[in-house]
Amino acid sequence: MLSLIDPVTLLLASLIIFTGALTQSLIGFGLAVVATPLLYIVDPELVPAPVIAMGFSIALLTLIRERGHLEFNGLQYALLGRLPGGLIGATLLLLAPQPIMGLTIALIVAVAVFLSLRKYSIKINRLSLFIAGIFSGIFGTVAAIGGPPMALLLAGKDASQFRAALSAFFIFSSLIALIILGCFGLLTLRHLWLSLLLLPAVFLGFLLAGRLVGRVDKEKTRVLTLALCALSALLLTIKSSLALING
Repeated sequence: MLSLIDPVTLLLASLIIFTGALTQSLIGFGLAVVATPLLYIVDPELVPAPVIAMGFSIALLTLIRERGHLEFNGLQYALLGRLPGGLIGATLLLLAPQPIMGLTIALIVAVAVFLSLRKYSIKINRLSLFIAGIFSGIFGTVAAIGGPPMALLLAGKDASQFRAALSAFFIFSSLIALIILGCFGLLTLRHLWLSLLLLPAVFLGFLLAGRLVGRVDKEKTRVLTLALCALSALLLTIKSSLALING
């Protein structure tokens, strides 16, 4: 399996995934928003399928930990929205050249950072859940970043309910995204092997977060995470723009 990826690339990718998993386990989001732009710079093949698989893993671990706080009421409407959103996202992946995809991912990260900084109060109903699911499907399939639309909608819940609800949603939505990618020929055996190689980094980040909970300032961690995401989006924008100009 190691022949699938350069050892230095694997080390960098594992460090990025570890940081994302640690962040998400501490504050409720971060794996995809942190990892996607950086991994796309390191090796575009690592986005989106392996990141989606890592997101599924951390969501499953989080839900096991927060299962007593789960309220799944209404999330089925968001999952319905993931279907058309995922189809739109997969179509974009097929049609757009790599530099355009890089710029698209950078834009999605910037939108995610913006939404994370703002405080909105949106009524939760079937329509709003379905619409959030559509945008989550587009963002999640293109860049593995399906969280911000749902996080925006569920922001009024307490921290444990928030993490549990998002984790339950991500478990099912990640499976939907992987199935859609497979149907479009965008999920291969190579992607699955790469995911297995990166899986230990997810477990290490999750386990370390369990020891750090209560010892770190979550708000400062959140701000630092968003700053890192913004910087990553900027670097990816510069790289993709230069590739587009030189191409």
